Amino acid sequence: MALELRQSLKLSQQLVMTPQLQQAIKLLQLSRLELQQAIREEMEKNPVLEEGQEGGPEEEATVDEAPAPGEAVSSPEVAEPPAGEPLTREDNGLIDRVDWNYYFGDGASSEGRGERERDRDEEDGRPYYENMLTRRSTLAEYLELQLTLSDADEKVREIARYLIGNIDENGYLRVTAEEAAEALSEPVEAIEAAIARIQAMDPTGVGARDLRECLMVQAREKGDDFALPLKILTDHFDLFARGDIAGISRRMRISREAVKEAYQKLVTLDPKPGRGFSGDDVHYITPDVYIVRIDNQWVITLNEDGQPRLKLSSYYRRLLSGGESLPKEDREFIKQKVNSALWFIKSIQQRQRTIYKVVESIMKLQRDFLEKGPKYLRPLTLRDVAEEISMHESTVSRVTSGKYVYTPHGIFDLKYFFNSGFNRDGGEEDIASKSVKEKIREIIGSEGGEKPLSDQELMRLLRNQGIRIARRTVTKYRAQLGMLPSSRRRKLF
Repeated sequence: MALELRQSLKLSQQLVMTPQLQQAIKLLQLSRLELQQAIREEMEKNPVLEEGQEGGPEEEATVDEAPAPGEAVSSPEVAEPPAGEPLTREDNGLIDRVDWNYYFGDGASSEGRGERERDRDEEDGRPYYENMLTRRSTLAEYLELQLTLSDADEKVREIARYLIGNIDENGYLRVTAEEAAEALSEPVEAIEAAIARIQAMDPTGVGARDLRECLMVQAREKGDDFALPLKILTDHFDLFARGDIAGISRRMRISREAVKEAYQKLVTLDPKPGRGFSGDDVHYITPDVYIVRIDNQWVITLNEDGQPRLKLSSYYRRLLSGGESLPKEDREFIKQKVNSALWFIKSIQQRQRTIYKVVESIMKLQRDFLEKGPKYLRPLTLRDVAEEISMHESTVSRVTSGKYVYTPHGIFDLKYFFNSGFNRDGGEEDIASKSVKEKIREIIGSEGGEKPLSDQELMRLLRNQGIRIARRTVTKYRAQLGMLPSSRRRKLF
């Protein structure tokens, strides 16, 4: 077999992501807190970057539109040098054409920030800090909510509220029926009836007075599969507490294997049903964007509180203007750092403008949500927004990941506004899946306690409203809303 060398030409296209482009994409998908951390890390790595002082003099110059990825970050006639190569005066590069008055001013972290800085008071329409508080509901609040949804009369509600106030963090009732009857001047029978109502609530086992009663309530809810475990709890709890499998086997005259199988089922029960609500952890969600109504107009404001205002160090500017006194290697190093700092500032500005455009498009397409609430969400996809603002779907996806918007109806993740839709009968506009969930929540909340609606009946009601939906979809949405099936909802009343 003969071997030979041969030369050939081949044309091909290749997408190359420059380091600047990778940085811009990374900044775009960061959350607000992650962006602040990235800025701090960049300031540690790049000595040219400094944080401007708040309330300083207003900049005399403004910044042009941020460049698209791959473009130079200088004036239009100047090309960006290849990555990794030093900037020289012969390149007529970025350093010699930059607007120093802006970048060495008080700060350049956002576009037009100096003139449009707003005070955080009630007049600008933005919410107080307390309105951004979110925390997990306490066990008492959760139980009182279920009590409010019940059809119990006022006397039963009064007794139940007193009992709920005496339930500890583990879900156990720490007052006897006799003590409650004496405190409320009510018969013991009425107290027992209220306790039974509470024990039928979620989480299962809440309101029990001891471990045995807690496990028995949960075993009853499991149905026939827990018949043997329930009998063990009822008649032989003393042996169960000691783990005496042999003793239970002798008393009940059943095999040890059957007792062991019952034990395996019993260990799946929760001995502390209220612990899922314990803890005082408080979380604050700081929105990235505020949408408020001012003079009958919806105004979008980016949240820049806490974000450092970046500028270039005047010390390194003096070094660059020092003529030949600075060695060539040091001068080239400083130029590279200045070029990197300028691109970083421009990338942050471009990130802010992109977020604004995406949110503006979402709110334009979801105008009914702003005016009327979550029930009027319309179907929306990433492609709809991408086509609206002439961007790629991946860009919209990065912008909406991990970012929150404040609206008059609450604080929402930007992903909340993207959802599938259902066809309506009669040629009407499609309805969003989240709107269907809100309708299901509204129907279940207004149903009577005597005859809770089944999923099949919910499907018929929705179809009567022109929403074509399958029963299994109703079941899935009801479960996602945390609503119990009709058989278990009946037990709450």
